[in-house]
Amino acid sequence: MSSVIQTLNGAIATPYQANITVPNWMLSSMERVMQYYVDKNLRLDTLSADIMPAPVEGKKYMLYAHVPFCHTLCSYCTFHRFMFKEDKARAYFISLRKEMEMVKALGYDFESMYIGGGTTTVLEDELARTIEHAKTLFPSIKEVSCESDPQHLDSPGFKQLKGLVDRMSIGVQSFNDDILKMTDRLEKFGTGQQTFDKIMAAKELFPIINVDLIFGFRGQTDEVIQHDLDMASRLDPRQITTYPLMITHQTRKSVKGKLAAPQADMANQYRQILNSLNGQYNQLSAWAFGKANDEGFDEYVIDYDEYLGVGSGSFSFLNDTLYVNTFSLRKYQERIAAGKMGVEQQKNYNKKDVMQYRFLLGMFSGRLSRKYFRETFGVNLDTALFKEMTSMKLIGAIKNDPTDPDNLIITDNGKMMGLLMMKEFYAGMDNVRAQLRKPLKPCDM
Repeated sequence: MSSVIQTLNGAIATPYQANITVPNWMLSSMERVMQYYVDKNLRLDTLSADIMPAPVEGKKYMLYAHVPFCHTLCSYCTFHRFMFKEDKARAYFISLRKEMEMVKALGYDFESMYIGGGTTTVLEDELARTIEHAKTLFPSIKEVSCESDPQHLDSPGFKQLKGLVDRMSIGVQSFNDDILKMTDRLEKFGTGQQTFDKIMAAKELFPIINVDLIFGFRGQTDEVIQHDLDMASRLDPRQITTYPLMITHQTRKSVKGKLAAPQADMANQYRQILNSLNGQYNQLSAWAFGKANDEGFDEYVIDYDEYLGVGSGSFSFLNDTLYVNTFSLRKYQERIAAGKMGVEQQKNYNKKDVMQYRFLLGMFSGRLSRKYFRETFGVNLDTALFKEMTSMKLIGAIKNDPTDPDNLIITDNGKMMGLLMMKEFYAGMDNVRAQLRKPLKPCDM
């Protein structure tokens, strides 16, 4: 890569040089600290629940809808999903729309909707019908985000989503055929070049295309990562997301030592990503990059403090309480048929727990603000989270913004820490999903 860039007006710009100086032993220590807090706060000591609380006037909410079906099950994925069966999937979409009607009856409206999976596009006609229904029920919805895999991009029904989905996130993971083969994606979804061509053809359908990549695979050399980044850049999508490979209790046997690169490689790979994408894109979070700063992305929990989930296996966070929908397809269908919502468990968090969670999100998103903590919690961030703030300052992860005393600047060390903390948080959530799925019997699926 050239050390200088010639801009259109003839000026010389120096490429981004990520300044990550945190040693590996410190990254490992942070992982252990995060694992402690995740195990402590995501323990399944829940209470039973039958219905969501009513909305609070003045609060903004986001609607999450889960579609738990896939044509193939990837070994490294721990999201809530089942093998696709058309009759079950069609019945499920009908129930999903009925649950949305129950949410409407509680008095909710939403500014944004995110549809995740699974593979949300397993039945494009049902998905289109569900989005149309959501927009009718909740007229304040301004944007709809959705996920898909490369297999569906050229299916005849995919074009039904044009005009309904504002942001389509496509799980590429890698354009390298060796990585695709190792992760059992080559036969399922085609070569990297075939995926590239499908995305290029699908770009005209949606205002925002996001390309999902994963780093941290075994055999993913600097050259392989650079090729992935270059291929993604050639597509010129509005957004690129670069997730680290996550190892959970559920995937440890199938991923660690088989699919995963050594943990020590992470900082170097992340440095390469920052150097390649900063300048082409604005950094939206530790691992998301976009052409604009003001558009939604996969980590919707950053833009919305509170969200409500519908569908089997979805989570909601409302009034400092986590709500969990049943992970059993059978129970979900039975509950909806009986006029009940899908929720069956809840767990309340205290003020300190929620502040630590918001601190994590602030580090991850690069939006750590004293003003936010003062207005939301009525506290001084520096004293209320003294331990967290002091540790981040000592390792050079955060520094004061000289132009705004309320704002904190997240350095490249801070981005690395934010990425690591969020990775462990998501791994903890995956462990929760695994525990909730463990009791399921064949009749529940």
